[in-house]
Amino acid sequence: MCTPILGALVVTALPRRTAAQQLMARHAALFVSMVALGLTLVLAARFDTGSGGYRFAREHEWIGPLGAWYSVGVDGIGLTLLLLTAVLTPVVILASYRDELPGRRSANSYVAWMLVLEGLAFCVFAATDAFLFYVAFEATLIPIYVLIGSYGTGDRRRAAMTFLIYNLLGGLLMLAAVIGLHVVSAQHGEASYRLVDLAALPMDEGAARWLFVGFMAAFCVKAPLWPLHTWLPEAAASATPATSVLMVSVIDKIGTFGMIRWALELFPEAAQWASPTVMALAAVSVLYGALAAVGQTDIRRLVAYTSVSHFGFIILGIFAFTQTSGVGAVLYMFNHGLSTAALFLVTGVMIARRGSADIAAFGGVQKIAPVLSGMLLIAGLSSLSLPGLAPFVSEFLVLAGTFQVSTPLGVLATLGIVLAAVYVLVLYQRTMTGPLGPQAGVVTDLSVRETAALSPLVVLIIGLGLYPQPLLDLVGPAVAATMGGLS
Repeated sequence: MCTPILGALVVTALPRRTAAQQLMARHAALFVSMVALGLTLVLAARFDTGSGGYRFAREHEWIGPLGAWYSVGVDGIGLTLLLLTAVLTPVVILASYRDELPGRRSANSYVAWMLVLEGLAFCVFAATDAFLFYVAFEATLIPIYVLIGSYGTGDRRRAAMTFLIYNLLGGLLMLAAVIGLHVVSAQHGEASYRLVDLAALPMDEGAARWLFVGFMAAFCVKAPLWPLHTWLPEAAASATPATSVLMVSVIDKIGTFGMIRWALELFPEAAQWASPTVMALAAVSVLYGALAAVGQTDIRRLVAYTSVSHFGFIILGIFAFTQTSGVGAVLYMFNHGLSTAALFLVTGVMIARRGSADIAAFGGVQKIAPVLSGMLLIAGLSSLSLPGLAPFVSEFLVLAGTFQVSTPLGVLATLGIVLAAVYVLVLYQRTMTGPLGPQAGVVTDLSVRETAALSPLVVLIIGLGLYPQPLLDLVGPAVAATMGGLS
């Protein structure tokens, strides 16, 4: 987790006066992100998938009077999200080489903030101390706020402020819950924030439920769960495609990851108490997000609303409390990250070429940009969970586990699949097929660099769709360890 942040400092210090110097900064950031990816792959290769426990644990006392430790470690769930973060960061840095930045802002700071965000995400997914988790959780707001407010388009400052206010309010509720954990742990001996200590802490039922609500409020904003989702479409419409990918595919996963790591592990009884309500809201998210996507005319908002629907599936799988749905939910986090990244990046190219995000501004693009058209088709079919592509297995497992618990909610969620086919195929039909629209001669095909950036996503989407077993082996034991006392 130190590699990206140290790399960001180096990139920031590089010369930035000329276009060539800023291009060198992009190269340096790409190199740092590739080093981080290599180290993460080494970590994954050394990971023992036979147990659901934590590996590579490191602990050092951090703030003694508070009982806070620098305590990190990963299980299969955390490692899966570390891999997602490590894969997507070099992809978005490479894809953003030609992003037009407003004013006189330099590319050095732009890519440096991406590296900072990667390092903070690593910390969040590896933290096994509640105080450390909270600090990293809140710190991720800063890079996203800057990336939207300083480097976005349109009404970017308003979108950045909306994002910050929503997430800060959720974070304040979680801070109250973290302080509550300190008080409760101090009442039973020495104050501690370490997950291993907190999980064994005897807790009054009422106190546990209030603390659970504090954590869940922050996670439901971050995820985002209806009706706390309204910041996302505005943020996605104003952010650059690279920022949207990091925000939706990586940082928003902190919400669903936090539900598993902290809400379920620390408050199992409270989680069972809240499960019917959370599952109902998740089913509403699935349908609402899909219906809202169908009605969009702005491509970026459409993709954002698809994510509201997909996060509903993930949360539904988590709170069904079955092994099947839990594995599906974690797998969904990874696969959604891939498919949504591909959608944001492909549509970002379309919007940059045409100068408009309006669906009606396109038409017949496949005649002049066949590679771009093919990439959009694969990304779209992945988003609607076509069999043979990675998200299909995730969605199938979530629905199979949900039907074991609630047939009505399973049926409602299944309707979301039908609506997904509508919004994806309508988007493709209106932009790619038919007669050439007014963009003829403007929307050129993907460059070699853009194709190289998107190709790893396509390979993973197809490869994990045909053979998901490596991820299933990684995730299964960790989910079993978490869900064992909840089903």
